Amino acid sequence: MYVFIRRVRRPVTRDEAATAVGISRKLAAFHLDKLVDAGLLRARYESVGGLRKVGRTPKVYEPTEIDIRVNIPERQHEVLADILMDAVITESDGETARDAALRVAAARGESQGTDERNRLRPGRLGAERALTITESFLTRLGFEPTRPDPTCVRMRNCPFHPLAAKAPDLVCGINRAYLAGFLSGLRATTVDAVLAPRPGECCVEIRPIG
Repeated sequence: MYVFIRRVRRPVTRDEAATAVGISRKLAAFHLDKLVDAGLLRARYESVGGLRKVGRTPKVYEPTEIDIRVNIPERQHEVLADILMDAVITESDGETARDAALRVAAARGESQGTDERNRLRPGRLGAERALTITESFLTRLGFEPTRPDPTCVRMRNCPFHPLAAKAPDLVCGINRAYLAGFLSGLRATTVDAVLAPRPGECCVEIRPIG
């Protein structure tokens, strides 16, 4: 939303911001006001387009003059390496190396999901709340999550690239198992991690079940 508001170079309403990033107006208002609190945006009430209409004047947002620095998300090769190492060490008789890697990835994700739930104590999770929490977690990991619509989280960046390009079936499978494990630990039973590869993006997206 911040990038969108800077790009359009004019005051933006909550409805416009919500539409631009594919989330609900209520969620957009929450994030916009957080950006105001952080000093990145300023807000005021103004008639859109200079026309006075019947009803409440909408709240609009525009950038402040504060400069910000952007850090390119780091790759997470050590995460993948740890998963593969644990898979080699714990591989059981009758279990393939791939199956062991998927098992370890799911277990690691579940452990982190449990930690996140214990930290936030969110109670019972609906789909939108689960997606928002997952989006925040993925941002910290460097996945660059985006919401093309309120019911889906996709990742612009694959933290395991370029290794994913060398063995996409294995690495994407590990990625999916890891994120599915996170959702399990979070007890986000209304959403799931599914393989949905697109050129130039992460192979997994999070969306409601059914």
